[in-house]
Amino acid sequence: MYIEKLNLINYKCFEGKYTIEFKEGVNILVGNNGEGKSTILEGINLTLSGLLNGKYLKNEISQYLFNKNVVKKYIADLKAGGKQEILPSIEIELFINSKTPEKLKELAILKGNNNSDRLDKHGIKLEIKFDDSYLKEYEILIKDKEIITLPIEYYQMKWSSFGRDSLTSRIIPLKSILIDSSSTKYQNGSDLYISKIIKNYLDEDKKVGISQAFRQVKEEFMRSEYISKINDDLKEKIDRKKLEISVDLSTQNSWENTLITILDEIPFHQIGKGDQCIIKSKLALQHEKTSQAQILLIEEPENHLSHTKLNELMKIIEEESKGKQVILSTHSPFVANKLGLNNLILLKNRKNTRLTELNKETYKFFKKLPGYNTLRLILSQKSILVEGDSDELIFQKYFMIKNEDKLPINKGIDVISCGLTFKRFLEIAILLNENVGVITDNDGDYLNNIEERYRDYTKYENIKVFADKRGDLNTLEPQFVNVNVNDIKKLSEIVREKKKKVETEAELIEFMIKNKSEWALRVFESNQILEYPEYIKKAVEWCNDEE
Repeated sequence: MYIEKLNLINYKCFEGKYTIEFKEGVNILVGNNGEGKSTILEGINLTLSGLLNGKYLKNEISQYLFNKNVVKKYIADLKAGGKQEILPSIEIELFINSKTPEKLKELAILKGNNNSDRLDKHGIKLEIKFDDSYLKEYEILIKDKEIITLPIEYYQMKWSSFGRDSLTSRIIPLKSILIDSSSTKYQNGSDLYISKIIKNYLDEDKKVGISQAFRQVKEEFMRSEYISKINDDLKEKIDRKKLEISVDLSTQNSWENTLITILDEIPFHQIGKGDQCIIKSKLALQHEKTSQAQILLIEEPENHLSHTKLNELMKIIEEESKGKQVILSTHSPFVANKLGLNNLILLKNRKNTRLTELNKETYKFFKKLPGYNTLRLILSQKSILVEGDSDELIFQKYFMIKNEDKLPINKGIDVISCGLTFKRFLEIAILLNENVGVITDNDGDYLNNIEERYRDYTKYENIKVFADKRGDLNTLEPQFVNVNVNDIKKLSEIVREKKKKVETEAELIEFMIKNKSEWALRVFESNQILEYPEYIKKAVEWCNDEE
C-alpha cells in the first residue's frame, strides 16, 4: 500500500486546495523555508493516526491549524455583513493505492467518492469543521459580540473514509511513523522521544517487571531513616494537617515519566546533538512498529550530523525502507543526491515539480558523487556556474562593484563551483526552467569547446554561456592580464604578495596560472580599480537583468 496523492485544503500555509502526488518507494521533498515541507509530512501523519505532535487532534484543535488568510477573510466578511453561516474548514485527503490484489481487498472499506475531486477511489478524509449542533449558540455569538478570532470552541474533527464511513486508527489498514530527529522534548531530565521508543521495545512482562522494581525503589525511599526524620520534623511544625515528603504515586505507570536514557554512563540529553539525532533515527527505523508501518515520514534527517554520520544514516534509511514508501524532507543536497534526484519533488510557489526526465547517467552521476550542491541551483532565483575558485572570486568582485558592494547571494543569485560538470547541472536547469549562467574558458578553441559543446543547451532562453571567443586568451588569467595590460605594474602589485621587479605579461600570466586561487583572492580583497574581462561583465549584466 502507498499514498498516491494528498490534498490539503486550508491547512496551515496552504490557502485553498493544494495537491501533491507521490510514487511508491522514495519521495524527497525539497524547497525553501515556508514552502510547506513539514506541513505535508504532518498532514499525512495526522490523517493516518489522528495524532498531532503526539496528542489526539480532537483535543488539540486551534485557530493556528487554519490558513491565516482564510481566517482573516472570514473575520473581514463578518465585519462587512457577509455570509456569516460560512465558516472556514480544513480538509486533508489521502488517496491510497496498492498494486497487490490482496492489499486492495483490505482497502475496500475506504473506497468511495467522498473527496474534493469526486473520484471513486480508496482513501481517507480528515476534516476540521463547524459543528452544526452549535448553530444557535454561534448565531447568538456573532449577533452580540464582535468576532476577532475563529470560534474554535464550536469546531469538531471528522475522520471518515472516501466511502463516508467513520474511522478510527485501528480500522485504517495503512500505518505511518513520523521520525523527527531534531525534536527535543524534555521532562524531568528525560528525553521523552527516546524513552518512549525504548519503552515500546519492552513486552508486557518486562513492563510489569520494571513497574514492580520501581515500586520497590519508592517503598525503600519512604522507609529511609532520613526521610522518616524529615517527615517527623514536618509534623511538629505543621498543626493538624499531615505534611510529608514522598514519591509520586498518583499514576499506575508513573515510572514511564521517570525513566532516563543513559549512553556510556552519560544521560542522553547531555550527549552531543549529532549523536542524539542518529540514535533516535536508528531506534525509530529499527523499531518493531516501523516494520509494521508501510509509510515512513522523515523530517530533515541531516540535522546536527557530520558528513560521515549522515552517510551512515543514509545507508540505514536505504536498508530499513525496503518495501515501504518513504516521504522525506531535506535541505541537504547530499541527502537528495544520495537517495536519487529522480525521487525529488521541488516545492516552489505552491507548485510541485518532479525531476523525472533527467538522463539516467545524470541520476547515477550525482548518486555516486553526492557532494555536488545540486539543491543550491534548484532553490536559487538565478545561478552562475563556474569552473573553480578564481572564476568565482573574480565574478563576485565585479558583481559587488556593480551592485553597491552586495554579493550575488544577497540578491538571490548563487555562484556554484562545479568543475567541468556544467552539463549535469544544465539538465536540471532545463527541466525546471531555472535561470542559469555558465562562466567558462574557451581553452583555445571557442568553436568546439563552447559553441558545439553547449549547442543543445543555449537554445533555451533560461541558459546563458559566457566565454571569450579569442583562442589565444584561453583562460581567465590571460584574459585578466589582457584587459589590464595598460597598467600591468598595478596588477602585478595587487596579485603578488612581494614584487621584486617589473614583470612582463607572460611572466605575470605564468604566476597567475600557477597560483589561481591566490591571485583571485587578492583581487577580490583589493580596493584598487581594475578592468574586468568582457564576458565577466556580460554575466553580471545578465544577473542584474530583472526580466
